[in-house]
Amino acid sequence: MHETIETIPPLPVRPRDGHKGTFGRVGVVGGCASDDPRMVGAPALAALGAARSGCGLVKIGAPGSILDAALTLAPFATGLALPMGLDGLDPAGAAERFDELAAGVDALCVGVGLGQSRGARAVVLRSVLQEDAPVVLDADGLNLLASEPEFWRELRASLVLTPHPGEARRLMEALSLRGDPAGDEAGRVGVCVALARRLGCLVVLKGSGTAVSDGLRAWVCRAGHPCLGTGGTGDVLAGVLAGLIAQSHADPARDLFSIVQAGVQAHAEAGEAWAAASGATGGMTPTDLAGLIPARVEALRAKN
Repeated sequence: MHETIETIPPLPVRPRDGHKGTFGRVGVVGGCASDDPRMVGAPALAALGAARSGCGLVKIGAPGSILDAALTLAPFATGLALPMGLDGLDPAGAAERFDELAAGVDALCVGVGLGQSRGARAVVLRSVLQEDAPVVLDADGLNLLASEPEFWRELRASLVLTPHPGEARRLMEALSLRGDPAGDEAGRVGVCVALARRLGCLVVLKGSGTAVSDGLRAWVCRAGHPCLGTGGTGDVLAGVLAGLIAQSHADPARDLFSIVQAGVQAHAEAGEAWAAASGATGGMTPTDLAGLIPARVEALRAKN
């Protein structure tokens, strides 16, 4: 059994004397320099989501050969080059640079556009084994984790997994769990709860009526719009979640569940706001979406 949550606790008010350090530091690890496919935009979009959520500093860790391109798309961020090998990221070198990044941030977003190389796998495994910073694990990071034998035995990080139904299905198969992550609401919530309980982490099962669970509690987002069904919006969400988590770094009483609720709600409401303003059901870009995030996050803050 689990507790069904209906409300979202307010986010804290930002202190007037705050500065970049006050509002947290996010590390985004992603991007793929391989020719097929090459993925540059994903880490930049996640960085944009983190910045638009209100975090103070963002650093992108990406393959050295595409880092400048990612920073051109996200010029507010700084960069850390991940070394390349013959078939993608160099496993040992990339893991070492990841450690450097993780030690200097308050939250991590890992996996966006990362690819499936041996080096990418090494980075993902390093991310779930470290305890320096909470990790939002998305996209390729989830698929790499699911393909690792008995990956559930060594999870040490404070983890937020953000699968869409296909990624959730791969995780469930690896864990020998049953359920349909693309089914009706009750079934989707059951899958979300089962994954969270089995792995001891937070799970955000994306889709119409995104479900959030920590294994004991479950909440379903009632906001959202079909315009969100386009590439890159999930990268923005991963960044928003990491950004809000980073902003809570100095609060010993922080509740990751409520923080993630707020991020999912703000993202969904931003999609609704775009549809209302544009009069369209499709055609939104991820950058359009990100530009609407600050107002929706602010609406979820406690009022004086």
